[in-house]
Amino acid sequence: MIKKHCRYETQIEDGVLTVTLCGEIDHHSAVSVRTEIDALIYEVRPQKTVLDLSEIDFMDSSGLGLIMGRYALMQRIDGELTLKNPNERIVKIFELAGLGRIIRIEDEEYQNAEKESKK
Repeated sequence: MIKKHCRYETQIEDGVLTVTLCGEIDHHSAVSVRTEIDALIYEVRPQKTVLDLSEIDFMDSSGLGLIMGRYALMQRIDGELTLKNPNERIVKIFELAGLGRIIRIEDEEYQNAEKESKK
């Protein structure tokens, strides 16, 4: 069995911290990624943190915990958290958990589908 661990890259520009996550977010990888991202958020104090999920192949409930924890942290420092380009499976998990009402998703497909459902 091949295990893919979650990797990430960061970019900071104009008060926005973008974290591009790659691979899989599960209970094995979430702890270290969470710790490292939190340390960066405390150091940089961004106005906005964007979690780019376009490169995530798999995410379980640990991934939801990772997202919710970063949302809470950004709230504590008066910042904003946004998700970018999650795949369809992640959006479904996100919506089933009721998180779509509190965390913004930047994704044209998702936003268009949401507009259609409100008609």
